[in-house]
Amino acid sequence: MFDVLVAYGTESGNAEMAADDIAANLEARGIKADVKSLDNLSITELSKIPHFVIVTSTYGEGELPETTAPFYAELDSNTPDLSGITFSAFGLGDSTYNNFNNAINIVSRKLIELGATQLGETGMHDAATGKSLTLAATTWIDMITINSANEHNS
Repeated sequence: MFDVLVAYGTESGNAEMAADDIAANLEARGIKADVKSLDNLSITELSKIPHFVIVTSTYGEGELPETTAPFYAELDSNTPDLSGITFSAFGLGDSTYNNFNNAINIVSRKLIELGATQLGETGMHDAATGKSLTLAATTWIDMITINSANEHNS
């Protein structure tokens, strides 16, 4: 059994790499993490997960990538009650496009609309900066876990 599911949606594989980096960081902290593609995650399964991290890239001019779109469509058509579920969100994008990191914002809004609670701020990697995706993802998850631990201990 795992403590956190890291679910990713990707077009070219970069979000999967970020999800793997995030899971490795969590595992190094003693938090059991599983990684799964969003196109293999059902909303029935999602309702059994207390916390998950969603990682998705943005495709084209702000669209959902191929592996995020079916997950979003299932959320949109079935409108499950996600109250009691918490999530954290990390997006990959390129600020040279008008709709920078639009996909993670679309999915996060839908999860919140359905009752889920977001922990921490949405992390965002900007490919246009040339900065390391691994560094961006792991720095972000460090902040999420530190802030969550501090909130839990107060």
